[in-house]
Amino acid sequence: MDNIRGKTIAITGAARGIGYATAEALLRRGARVVIGDRDVALQESAVAQLTKLGPVSGYPLDVTDRDSFATFLDKARTDGGGHVDVLINNAGVMPIGPFLDQSEQSIRSSIEVNLYGVITGCQLALPDMIARRRGHIINIASLSGLIPVPGQVVYVGAKFGVVGLSTALADEVAPQGVDVSVIMPPFTNTDLISGTTSSGALKPVEPEDIAAAVVKTLNKPKTHVSVPPPLRFTAQAAQMLPPRGRRWLSRKLGLDRVFLEFDTTKRQGYEQRAQSALGVVEGSENKPSPKM
Repeated sequence: MDNIRGKTIAITGAARGIGYATAEALLRRGARVVIGDRDVALQESAVAQLTKLGPVSGYPLDVTDRDSFATFLDKARTDGGGHVDVLINNAGVMPIGPFLDQSEQSIRSSIEVNLYGVITGCQLALPDMIARRRGHIINIASLSGLIPVPGQVVYVGAKFGVVGLSTALADEVAPQGVDVSVIMPPFTNTDLISGTTSSGALKPVEPEDIAAAVVKTLNKPKTHVSVPPPLRFTAQAAQMLPPRGRRWLSRKLGLDRVFLEFDTTKRQGYEQRAQSALGVVEGSENKPSPKM
Protein backbone atom coordinates (compact mmCIF):
# COMPACT_ATOMS: atom_id res chain seq x y z
CA MET A 1 0.00 0.00 0.00
CA ASP A 2 1.26 3.48 -0.89
CA ASN A 3 0.69 5.64 2.17
CA ILE A 4 1.97 8.80 0.48
CA ARG A 5 0.59 9.24 -3.04
CA GLY A 6 -2.60 11.28 -3.01
CA LYS A 7 -2.43 11.88 0.76
CA THR A 8 -2.67 15.31 2.36
CA ILE A 9 0.34 15.88 4.60
CA ALA A 10 0.76 18.91 6.86
CA ILE A 11 4.26 19.84 8.03
CA THR A 12 5.11 22.41 10.69
CA GLY A 13 8.26 24.51 10.55
CA ALA A 14 8.66 23.54 6.90
CA ALA A 15 10.01 26.70 5.26
CA ARG A 16 13.60 25.51 5.75
CA GLY A 17 15.81 22.65 6.90
CA ILE A 18 14.32 19.26 7.72
CA GLY A 19 10.74 20.37 7.08
CA TYR A 20 11.57 21.74 3.63
CA ALA A 21 13.53 18.62 2.65
CA THR A 22 10.63 16.47 3.85
CA ALA A 23 8.14 18.48 1.81
CA GLU A 24 10.34 17.98 -1.26
CA ALA A 25 10.56 14.23 -0.73
CA LEU A 26 6.81 13.83 -0.19
CA LEU A 27 5.87 15.95 -3.20
CA ARG A 28 8.15 13.82 -5.38
CA ARG A 29 6.13 10.80 -4.22
CA GLY A 30 2.79 12.28 -5.12
CA ALA A 31 1.53 13.75 -1.85
CA ARG A 32 -0.35 17.01 -1.43
CA VAL A 33 1.72 19.01 1.05
CA VAL A 34 0.67 21.90 3.28
CA ILE A 35 3.50 23.70 5.05
CA GLY A 36 3.29 26.01 8.03
CA ASP A 37 5.94 28.39 9.32
CA ARG A 38 6.09 31.45 11.54
CA ASP A 39 8.32 33.26 9.03
CA VAL A 40 5.73 34.30 6.46
CA ALA A 41 8.15 35.62 3.82
CA LEU A 42 10.31 32.50 3.96
CA GLN A 43 7.22 30.28 3.89
CA GLU A 44 5.96 32.04 0.76
CA SER A 45 9.37 31.65 -0.87
CA ALA A 46 9.44 27.95 0.01
CA VAL A 47 5.99 27.38 -1.49
CA ALA A 48 7.05 29.16 -4.68
CA GLN A 49 9.98 26.76 -5.04
CA LEU A 50 8.12 23.62 -3.99
CA THR A 51 5.19 24.20 -6.32
CA LYS A 52 7.40 23.00 -9.19
CA LEU A 53 7.25 19.51 -7.66
CA GLY A 54 3.53 19.12 -7.01
CA PRO A 55 0.47 20.45 -5.17
CA VAL A 56 1.65 22.52 -2.21
CA SER A 57 0.25 25.36 -0.17
CA GLY A 58 1.49 27.24 2.87
CA TYR A 59 0.08 29.25 5.75
CA PRO A 60 1.44 31.23 8.70
CA LEU A 61 1.79 29.08 11.81
CA ASP A 62 2.90 29.71 15.36
CA VAL A 63 2.88 26.25 16.97
CA THR A 64 2.90 27.81 20.44
CA ASP A 65 -0.50 29.43 19.77
CA ARG A 66 -3.38 26.92 19.82
CA ASP A 67 -5.66 29.14 17.73
CA SER A 68 -2.95 29.60 15.10
CA PHE A 69 -2.40 25.83 14.96
CA ALA A 70 -6.14 25.14 14.71
CA THR A 71 -6.49 27.65 11.87
CA PHE A 72 -3.53 26.09 10.04
CA LEU A 73 -5.03 22.60 10.26
CA ASP A 74 -8.46 23.86 9.16
CA LYS A 75 -6.87 25.36 6.05
CA ALA A 76 -4.88 22.18 5.45
CA ARG A 77 -8.10 20.14 5.65
CA THR A 78 -9.78 22.47 3.16
CA ASP A 79 -6.86 22.08 0.76
CA GLY A 80 -6.93 18.33 1.29
CA GLY A 81 -10.57 17.77 0.51
CA GLY A 82 -11.77 17.82 4.08
CA HIS A 83 -9.08 16.00 6.04
CA VAL A 84 -5.39 15.74 6.86
CA ASP A 85 -3.98 12.24 6.47
CA VAL A 86 -0.62 12.95 8.11
CA LEU A 87 0.66 15.61 10.50
CA ILE A 88 4.42 15.99 10.81
CA ASN A 89 5.30 17.98 13.93
CA ASN A 90 8.68 19.23 12.78
CA ALA A 91 8.95 22.80 14.13
CA GLY A 92 11.76 23.08 16.65
CA VAL A 93 14.39 25.39 18.11
CA MET A 94 17.66 24.64 19.89
CA PRO A 95 19.09 27.33 22.17
CA ILE A 96 22.36 26.02 23.65
CA GLY A 97 24.89 26.89 26.33
CA PRO A 98 25.26 26.44 30.10
CA PHE A 99 21.97 25.85 31.88
CA LEU A 100 22.45 28.70 34.34
CA ASP A 101 23.00 31.12 31.45
CA GLN A 102 19.63 30.34 29.86
CA SER A 103 17.18 33.23 30.06
CA GLU A 104 13.53 32.75 30.93
CA GLN A 105 12.69 33.71 27.35
CA SER A 106 15.05 31.07 25.98
CA ILE A 107 13.61 28.38 28.26
CA ARG A 108 10.03 29.23 27.39
CA SER A 109 10.81 29.30 23.68
CA SER A 110 12.43 25.86 23.80
CA ILE A 111 9.68 24.23 25.86
CA GLU A 112 6.76 25.86 24.06
CA VAL A 113 7.99 25.18 20.52
CA ASN A 114 9.61 21.76 21.05
CA LEU A 115 7.11 20.18 23.44
CA TYR A 116 3.94 22.23 23.84
CA GLY A 117 3.70 22.71 20.07
CA VAL A 118 3.85 18.94 19.55
CA ILE A 119 1.22 18.31 22.22
CA THR A 120 -1.06 20.93 20.64
CA GLY A 121 -0.64 19.51 17.15
CA CYS A 122 -1.45 16.01 18.34
CA GLN A 123 -4.55 17.11 20.22
CA LEU A 124 -5.88 19.10 17.28
CA ALA A 125 -5.16 16.55 14.55
CA LEU A 126 -6.23 13.36 16.33
CA PRO A 127 -10.02 13.77 16.64
CA ASP A 128 -10.57 13.72 12.88
CA MET A 129 -8.09 10.88 12.41
CA ILE A 130 -9.78 8.81 15.11
CA ALA A 131 -13.20 9.50 13.62
CA ARG A 132 -11.93 8.26 10.25
CA ARG A 133 -9.99 5.39 11.92
CA ARG A 134 -6.87 6.20 9.95
CA GLY A 135 -4.08 8.73 10.03
CA HIS A 136 -0.47 9.12 11.04
CA ILE A 137 1.30 11.62 13.27
CA ILE A 138 5.09 11.86 13.01
CA ASN A 139 6.94 13.85 15.67
CA ILE A 140 10.49 14.94 14.85
CA ALA A 141 12.45 14.68 18.08
CA SER A 142 16.17 14.03 18.50
CA LEU A 143 18.57 11.44 19.85
CA SER A 144 19.01 14.06 22.56
CA GLY A 145 15.66 12.68 23.70
CA LEU A 146 17.56 9.51 24.68
CA ILE A 147 21.11 10.72 25.33
CA PRO A 148 21.59 13.57 27.83
CA VAL A 149 23.89 16.24 26.40
CA PRO A 150 25.58 19.02 28.45
CA GLY A 151 24.78 22.44 27.05
CA GLN A 152 21.37 21.24 25.85
CA VAL A 153 19.66 20.78 29.20
CA VAL A 154 16.30 22.39 28.39
CA TYR A 155 16.29 21.10 24.81
CA VAL A 156 17.03 17.58 26.07
CA GLY A 157 14.19 17.87 28.57
CA ALA A 158 11.77 18.86 25.81
CA LYS A 159 12.90 16.10 23.45
CA PHE A 160 12.75 13.49 26.23
CA GLY A 161 9.17 14.65 26.61
CA VAL A 162 8.43 14.25 22.89
CA VAL A 163 9.86 10.72 22.85
CA GLY A 164 7.81 9.70 25.90
CA LEU A 165 4.68 11.44 24.62
CA SER A 166 4.95 9.75 21.23
CA THR A 167 5.48 6.29 22.72
CA ALA A 168 2.55 6.50 25.11
CA LEU A 169 0.29 8.12 22.52
CA ALA A 170 1.15 5.47 19.93
CA ASP A 171 -0.12 2.76 22.29
CA GLU A 172 -3.21 4.76 23.26
CA VAL A 173 -4.49 5.44 19.75
CA ALA A 174 -3.36 2.26 17.97
CA PRO A 175 -6.71 0.53 18.70
CA GLN A 176 -8.42 3.46 16.96
CA GLY A 177 -6.51 2.95 13.72
CA VAL A 178 -4.01 5.82 14.06
CA ASP A 179 -0.20 5.52 13.94
CA VAL A 180 2.17 7.73 15.94
CA SER A 181 5.91 7.74 15.26
CA VAL A 182 8.89 9.64 16.65
CA ILE A 183 11.96 10.21 14.50
CA MET A 184 15.22 10.80 16.34
CA PRO A 185 18.13 12.22 14.35
CA PRO A 186 21.48 13.23 15.82
CA PHE A 187 22.93 16.63 14.94
CA THR A 188 21.54 17.70 11.57
CA ASN A 189 23.28 19.98 9.11
CA THR A 190 20.97 22.98 9.50
CA ASP A 191 21.11 26.33 11.30
CA LEU A 192 20.55 24.48 14.58
CA ILE A 193 24.25 23.57 14.79
CA SER A 194 25.68 26.85 13.50
CA GLY A 195 28.83 27.86 15.35
CA THR A 196 29.44 24.40 16.79
CA THR A 197 32.21 21.96 15.91
CA SER A 198 31.09 18.45 15.10
CA SER A 199 32.72 15.62 17.01
CA GLY A 200 34.68 12.96 15.20
CA ALA A 201 32.34 10.20 16.37
CA LEU A 202 29.03 11.80 15.49
CA LYS A 203 28.96 13.56 12.14
CA PRO A 204 25.87 15.63 11.28
CA VAL A 205 23.30 14.00 9.02
CA GLU A 206 21.66 15.91 6.19
CA PRO A 207 18.01 17.08 6.17
CA GLU A 208 17.44 14.73 3.24
CA ASP A 209 18.37 11.79 5.49
CA ILE A 210 15.56 12.73 7.86
CA ALA A 211 13.18 13.18 4.94
CA ALA A 212 14.05 9.68 3.71
CA ALA A 213 13.29 8.31 7.18
CA VAL A 214 9.89 10.02 7.12
CA VAL A 215 9.07 8.45 3.76
CA LYS A 216 10.10 5.02 5.00
CA THR A 217 8.10 5.42 8.22
CA LEU A 218 4.95 6.43 6.38
CA ASN A 219 5.11 3.37 4.14
CA LYS A 220 6.09 1.04 6.98
CA PRO A 221 4.90 2.58 10.28
CA LYS A 222 6.86 2.00 13.47
CA THR A 223 7.00 3.92 16.72
CA HIS A 224 10.71 4.66 17.15
CA VAL A 225 12.97 5.63 14.25
CA SER A 226 16.61 6.63 14.65
CA VAL A 227 18.70 8.20 11.91
CA PRO A 228 20.87 6.33 11.20
CA PRO A 229 19.15 3.29 12.75
CA PRO A 230 22.17 1.84 14.67
CA LEU A 231 22.42 4.96 16.83
CA ARG A 232 19.30 3.93 18.69
CA PHE A 233 21.19 1.02 20.24
CA THR A 234 24.01 3.35 21.30
CA ALA A 235 21.45 5.66 22.87
CA GLN A 236 19.70 2.83 24.68
CA ALA A 237 23.03 1.50 25.96
CA ALA A 238 23.87 4.96 27.30
CA GLN A 239 20.64 4.97 29.31
CA MET A 240 21.70 1.78 31.09
CA LEU A 241 25.15 3.03 32.11
CA PRO A 242 25.98 4.33 35.60
CA PRO A 243 27.00 8.00 35.79
CA ARG A 244 30.73 7.45 35.29
CA GLY A 245 30.11 5.20 32.31
CA ARG A 246 27.63 7.64 30.79
CA ARG A 247 30.08 10.51 31.10
CA TRP A 248 32.89 8.39 29.65
CA LEU A 249 30.71 7.61 26.63
CA SER A 250 29.82 11.29 26.30
CA ARG A 251 33.52 12.17 26.12
CA LYS A 252 34.21 9.39 23.62
CA LEU A 253 31.41 10.65 21.38
CA GLY A 254 32.54 14.25 21.78
CA LEU A 255 29.26 15.30 23.36
CA ASP A 256 30.60 16.63 26.63
CA ARG A 257 31.73 20.06 25.35
CA VAL A 258 30.26 20.58 21.87
CA PHE A 259 27.31 22.66 23.11
CA LEU A 260 29.26 24.40 25.85
CA GLU A 261 32.17 25.58 23.73
CA PHE A 262 31.12 27.15 20.43
CA ASP A 263 31.61 30.21 18.26
CA THR A 264 29.17 32.74 19.72
CA THR A 265 29.65 35.15 16.81
CA LYS A 266 28.76 32.57 14.16
CA ARG A 267 25.83 31.38 16.26
CA GLN A 268 24.45 34.79 17.22
CA GLY A 269 21.87 35.04 14.44
CA TYR A 270 20.37 31.63 15.09
CA GLU A 271 20.37 32.08 18.87
CA GLN A 272 18.43 35.31 18.56
CA ARG A 273 15.86 33.55 16.39
CA ALA A 274 15.68 30.47 18.62
CA GLN A 275 15.33 32.37 21.86
CA SER A 276 12.33 34.37 20.67
CA ALA A 277 10.54 31.83 18.49
CA LEU A 278 7.04 32.87 19.50
CA GLY A 279 4.54 34.56 17.22
CA VAL A 280 4.23 34.92 13.46
CA VAL A 281 6.82 37.09 11.73
CA GLU A 282 5.34 39.00 8.79
CA GLY A 283 8.69 40.25 7.47
CA SER A 284 11.34 37.55 7.11
CA GLU A 285 13.86 37.61 9.97
CA ASN A 286 16.53 36.72 7.42
CA LYS A 287 16.70 35.34 3.92
CA PRO A 288 18.56 32.01 4.01
CA SER A 289 17.99 29.27 1.52
CA PRO A 290 15.03 27.09 2.56
CA LYS A 291 17.54 24.22 2.66
CA MET A 292 18.89 25.68 5.88
